[in-house]
Order: sequence, then structure tokens, then C-alpha cells
Amino acid sequence: MGYFSLGNCIQKLFKKGDKSMECSVSREMVFVNTFTNGILDPSQPMLGPVRDKGYIVAHTAPGCWGPMITPSIRGGHEVTQPVYVEGAEVGDAIVIRILSIQVTSIVTASGNDQVIEGRFLGDPYVAGRCPGCGVLYPETYVVGTGPEAVRCAHCGTEASPFVFAHGYTIAFDHRHQLGVTLHREAAGRIASDGRYYMAIPGKSKQNPIVTFAPSDLVGTVARMRPFLGQLGTTPSVPIPDSHNAGDFGTFLIGAPHEYALTPDQLAQARTDGHMDINRVREGAILICPVKVRGGGVYMGDMHALQGDGEIAGHTCDVSGVVTLQVEVIKGLTLEGPVLLPVPEDLPYLARPLSVVEKEIALREARRWGLNHIEETAPVSVIGTGPNLNAAAENALERAARLFDMAIPEVKNRATITGAIEIGRLPGVVTVTFRVPIDRLERTGLLPLVREQYGLE
Repeated sequence: MGYFSLGNCIQKLFKKGDKSMECSVSREMVFVNTFTNGILDPSQPMLGPVRDKGYIVAHTAPGCWGPMITPSIRGGHEVTQPVYVEGAEVGDAIVIRILSIQVTSIVTASGNDQVIEGRFLGDPYVAGRCPGCGVLYPETYVVGTGPEAVRCAHCGTEASPFVFAHGYTIAFDHRHQLGVTLHREAAGRIASDGRYYMAIPGKSKQNPIVTFAPSDLVGTVARMRPFLGQLGTTPSVPIPDSHNAGDFGTFLIGAPHEYALTPDQLAQARTDGHMDINRVREGAILICPVKVRGGGVYMGDMHALQGDGEIAGHTCDVSGVVTLQVEVIKGLTLEGPVLLPVPEDLPYLARPLSVVEKEIALREARRWGLNHIEETAPVSVIGTGPNLNAAAENALERAARLFDMAIPEVKNRATITGAIEIGRLPGVVTVTFRVPIDRLERTGLLPLVREQYGLE
């Protein structure tokens, strides 16, 4: 299944007519099937380089639950090895066009988590510790099925830092349109061959979460709309992947393990690649800050579906094949990511004005003695923080600096020409509003905005 999807992705790229790929595959396109140990570390080797305007094709592993029950993975996720983008220097930005996202998992499992005390040092996502022998980041093996199946390779003690408070096993139809949650018998059958049903990549270390065989929801139907929970660039200091954001990143401040940071270090180093924003899907454009030479583009934590906010704390983590195109924008210094969603994902008030709407507005303006109306186009600025209020303030401040506006002006524009939307609790939001064309032109974002929304 994975090879078939990968072939489809490559065919799509060649149909786009990039003939240069035929003569220089090693630099025009980089294939990724290797993963970090959960730490985004700028001192570690990157893959590539991929050329400016080149392509990255990756076979991604499930995020969240599998790595969460695999304490040798130190970040709570298992993301791809970063890729060096030719020409990207600190202070630039990297444009990531999401060309395709294809789910390869047949089944997955998810639900609310419950932490088991005594099985971690300070942070269960980062520093798993065996309660039997005390080994930190222990290697594990799986015996049987159920929440007691993950065992320490050193002493055989149960070692998963997490179990389900309420969980489910969900199977997807062959066209990947819908998922249906399964009963206990089916979940148990799947648990015995988890890597197959989840299509976990060969080089992934994670224990399959379907091993736990949760079945608290039965017969619930969910629509699929896959997206990437992790997509971005490498931070400037080592950061656990699930903590590369302003909400989960606060767990690192003063932490007792080796990845502890100060508040200033976190603010300066993070790139907010862990967003869980369901609009980061096929067809969207994400513009990311470059904080290390080459950028270090990575991805993972593909979700089959998710409502705004990811209120359960987790959703349907799946394996998949992703195709990206990357492009460097020189001199565009960003504090965090900027998103250009597909048009249908824009808030109603933020959608570009139609010709008819502009004509109506201009007539009304002239009736009051105003001879012009603003030319504007939508942009989403991402903010993160310890809670939603802090994340909103972070997004407003970033937008104000990016577009050279006062924060009160950004608030007004977001109120009447956009919206604030929740990516993830406790603290990821997007501030979306229609930005004046001249401001977009100054930042260098205007060509991308025109491309995405078909503007003249």
C-alpha cells in the first residue's frame, strides 16, 4: 500500500512538468523514510540538500500514541529526519507547498490519555523511565496485547508512561473517506498484528498503539480529512518534537531532564512546527521561519481527521506519504509560521472579495464621498502559548510586527475581516484577516497569496 501511494505521488510531480527532475533526482527530489529519536537537534545530520523549489517525498510514521508508549523515543512523536534546503540561511523563510497527503494506515487507535506516575522523570512525553530498574529512555518490547503489553527490555517490567482513560480503535474504508470505531473482538484481532494494520514504516521504532486494543466507542462514524500535525523547520537548540511550540514547550522550562530550557531559550529557539492545525492539509501553503542554516524541514504526526481544538488531546494518528515543494524567500524573517489555507478553509469574513462584492462596496463608498476601497487578501498568522489567551496575544503580536501595524488595528481587522480559530488546546491559534495588498507586497508574501487565491 505504501509503495503504491508513493508511486502516485511521484507521478503527480512529473505531471506538473518539472523536467529537471529527470536529470538530477538526487537534488531535485529528496526521499525521506528515516526518523529522529524524538529530538529536533540542529547539531544532527540533515538529509539532502534539496534544491530551492525542489521536492520532498516522505513516508511518515504515526505521531502521539505510538511514540508515547515507546519511552526510547524522547519527544512524544516520531518525526522525519530534517531536510536541508539549499540556500536557506538564518533570517530567511521557507515556503512549503503541501502537494499531497495520502493515508496508508488501515486502522489506528486513539483517545484520552492517563499518565502513570512513577514511569517518567518530570515529563511523560519526553523522559520515560522504567519503574522496575530505573533506566531512563528504556528500550521496550511488546508481549501480547492490552495496556500491560509494553515491557522494559532490561527487566521485563511494564514501562508505558500512558494508558487510555477512554479510547477507541478505528478502521478506514479503502478509499479513505470514512472511519468506523470497532468493538472489542475486532480491536483484539487487530492488536495482534499492529504494525501491519497501521502500516508503520520499516525504520520506525514505535510500538503500535493498536496493541492496547481500546474499544470504548463502538460504531461511531467519522469523516476523514488528513493533515499534518507536525510540519516545519528545525529549532535552534535541541527541543523534543512534540514540545516545539509555545504550549507544550512550557513543560521544558526548569524541567529535571536534560532537555530543560529557560523561557528566553524556548521563545527564541522554537519554530512552532507542532501545530495540530487541521487546515495544514493538501493544497495549503505554509511559510516557516529559518532558525538554522538549511532550515531543516521535517514532518510527521499525520492525522486522519480532527475537529478544531483537538479537545480529546489526541486524534487518529496514521502512517502516510507526503509530497512537498519547498522554496526559499530571502530576507523574510518570521517569528513563527504563516499559513495560507485552501480557500474553503478560510473563515467566511476572510475570504477574498468577489468582483460583485467589490462593486457593491465601491458604490457605497462613493455615496459617502470615498473614491476607493482597500485591496486586500487573506493571511493566517499562527501563535502559540501556555493557554489560548497567550497564544492569541502571540499571534496578534506576530501579525502586528510582520505587517507593520498596531495591535489594535490587527484586532479590528481580525474582528471584521477574519477570525481567531483554535488549532489545539491548550495554546495554538490562527489569527486570520484580510491584509492590505501593499503590506503583503512589502513582506514578499504577495506572490504566494495571489497564487493561492487566484487573485489578479
